[in-house]
Amino acid sequence: MADPDRNAALYALSDGYDVAGKGINGRRVAGQSFLQGYFRHADVDQVVSVSDSQKDGAAFASLMQATSGAVQHPLRHVAQHSAAQIAPLGVMFYPAPDFSALAFQRQAFGHSAYGLCGITHTTSTLAVMAGFFHLRTSPYQPWDAVICTSRAVKAACLYNLEHVDDYLSKTLGAGAVRRALPLMPVIPLGLDVASYGRDEAARKSLRTRVGWGKKDVVFTTLARLLPYGKFDPAPYFIALQAAQAELGKTRTLHVVMCGIYGDTHSQSVFEECARTLMPDVSFTHLDGADATARAEALSGGDVFSFPIDNIQETFGLAPVEGMAAGLPILASDWDGIRDTITSDTGILIPTRMISGPASLPEGHGHFLGRLNYGQYGNNLSAMTVLDQSAMRTSILALARDEGLRKRLGQAGLARARAVFDWAQIIPAYQDLWAEQNARRRAHAPLPPEALTLSPPPAALFAGYPSLRAPDGGMRVVANAPLPRLIEIYALRRYEKIGSPFEKQSTLERIFTLIHEAGDAGITLPELCHSTGWPPATIERSVMFFLKYDLVRIP
Repeated sequence: MADPDRNAALYALSDGYDVAGKGINGRRVAGQSFLQGYFRHADVDQVVSVSDSQKDGAAFASLMQATSGAVQHPLRHVAQHSAAQIAPLGVMFYPAPDFSALAFQRQAFGHSAYGLCGITHTTSTLAVMAGFFHLRTSPYQPWDAVICTSRAVKAACLYNLEHVDDYLSKTLGAGAVRRALPLMPVIPLGLDVASYGRDEAARKSLRTRVGWGKKDVVFTTLARLLPYGKFDPAPYFIALQAAQAELGKTRTLHVVMCGIYGDTHSQSVFEECARTLMPDVSFTHLDGADATARAEALSGGDVFSFPIDNIQETFGLAPVEGMAAGLPILASDWDGIRDTITSDTGILIPTRMISGPASLPEGHGHFLGRLNYGQYGNNLSAMTVLDQSAMRTSILALARDEGLRKRLGQAGLARARAVFDWAQIIPAYQDLWAEQNARRRAHAPLPPEALTLSPPPAALFAGYPSLRAPDGGMRVVANAPLPRLIEIYALRRYEKIGSPFEKQSTLERIFTLIHEAGDAGITLPELCHSTGWPPATIERSVMFFLKYDLVRIP
């Protein structure tokens, strides 16, 4: 029997996993891949999903059926308003870093009912940056966690959180207490390495169709083709043209870009820059939504290139895909790529970025709406430098030395299997969930409490009525027969609206007890004792009776 402490309920957020329905982007591709890895490699007895609606729950069930493969686990769905029912599981996994709303909702069950575990993807959007403020001011607990997929993204998250702390200290005074941060382990994204194996038929198909010979060296890229949201291709094309000029007729360079153009603007930038900036290097575009095209790009290439210069990137899953395909990597020394690519698996191109103060116009412009997200990233990309000399030299080294390409590719494949396969990553997730549960149990139990963002409405609006709720010693006497209660309840059509304040059967039971007490009446504590129900249920019901003159206070 699997240990439930090493499992987590999965929040069924379709935007976090659904590539087919929501569209291809890095976050959803990574989320879908995580589900596949979890279904295949997690040592669990059941899959538990959590959602706000039955629709999302059903969508998750369909997604599970489509991605789980041969491994089938029983699926149990829990509604978010009953989240404590994830037990015996003690952690809820949310496919984004900001689980502040879930932390507030957890107050209803007690903070120690379960732990929360989020994960970072892009950290450059206004929503995500605001999310760190929300998270820092939410009632998260020491057993909650935010998985950081790279050291670079962890540094960005810590900066955001410390920025919030500085603001709160200035606003609330030097005495403001700085809370401990949530757990922030660095766990990389993963993939199914075996599914990226070199396909000789695909390689032959592509190279024969395009007409590449044995002396041709193909630099291939898998990415969303957005010059303003992924990478600027122009510096890369300039370096390729310079390398080709130096190679002369000894080698012929080719570029394959396998991806989806974000728009006609993006297509024009990539294709016009290719024609103008590298006239001696061929450019081939393959459809990134086509599985056959992706296989051709990986198998037909000789080098995997990933010249990223955009802050949208946080991890860089594509180079890991290149390693899984046995390709040497040429990439920018940027964000999470610095963790994934080592000197024995590829070559990293030094990068340089402007100073913080010099980038204030972009920060202000983005927040104030003068710059949209694309313009924000585009401007920062324009002021981020990939070392041209190093890039040209690296292209030449890889083009000239087949042995180097082979050694780097073999080492990359070995590293992908040992470090980034889901068979290695999923146990790291499970270790984290077990640690969260251990921390949670070591803490004194925390009972349910009023929700910070939704206080008891009658307390919030206590200044509205002229009189407060009846005290416990108050007696009530029946003022009408039971059929009158039934008639009023039906006339008001409470059941038709849905989720009535109390069930009719509850009201009838309490009203019958009041009748049986006769003219002497009965107190609210006595009603509690007779029914075994909590005081709130009795008070809510009696207030309804008073509202419609069904009872009176003698």
